[in-house]
Amino acid sequence: MPRVEGSFAEDGAVCVRGAFGPEDVALAREAIEANLADLSPLALRASPPDDGAFVEDFCSWQRIEPLRRFIEQSPAAAIAGELMGAEEVRLFHDHLLVKEPGTRQRTPWHQDLPYYNVDGARNISMWLPVDAVDAATSLHLVAGSHLGPWYLPRTFLDQQARWFPEGALAELPDIDADPGRFRVLRWALEPGDAVFFHMLTVHSAAGVAGPRRRRVLSVRFLGEDMVHRPRPWRTSPPFPGLADELAVGAPLDHPLFPLLWRRPGRL
Repeated sequence: MPRVEGSFAEDGAVCVRGAFGPEDVALAREAIEANLADLSPLALRASPPDDGAFVEDFCSWQRIEPLRRFIEQSPAAAIAGELMGAEEVRLFHDHLLVKEPGTRQRTPWHQDLPYYNVDGARNISMWLPVDAVDAATSLHLVAGSHLGPWYLPRTFLDQQARWFPEGALAELPDIDADPGRFRVLRWALEPGDAVFFHMLTVHSAAGVAGPRRRRVLSVRFLGEDMVHRPRPWRTSPPFPGLADELAVGAPLDHPLFPLLWRRPGRL
């Protein structure tokens, strides 16, 4: 049976041991490799040319069949719903994160929600590595940071403010310079274990050393209070044309965000 380590309500992040069985992990691994073999126009290399390869891609569930099956058939949405205390769970988007052997590039400290076009309290991201990761190369998260404030989002490689204008939001504190000030969560993970975290939880991840790969499938989920919040800039990921179909503050009842789970007993 899956075992939850931590408190999602208090910390904004938990580790779910044994969240996924061998068949689910195999399907996630198949989905990752299929996505790597057929990257979308949204794909990007998030590491310098002389540093291994940190490959990201987004929103591929409609064209990568094993990815769609994992999202629809695995217990991911049900786990997300229970952790959020949600009545319903919709898909927001999938996110491929692969660091090939020797990639030194660190994923810097950041929150996810300020990059997005949605708003609300009930949201959660799943971070599922299909390769074993130790605590040093796993996801690192600042406990309690999901309670706010919002921090200014910046580009990862050159720290540009391409979303909110400079000064519009608080600057992220220097977590590495004063580690005693923050309670940082990190878990060594085996295939089948997963981290679930709030989209406002500040998090980062190190590079990978030696011959190890770090292949991660991340899926973002939305509870029933999440609404559309169009931005005047290109969000990450973008949803072109959605502002013409959903008004500001509208529920995310749209084919791009299919309903995946409903609390038992709810009609």
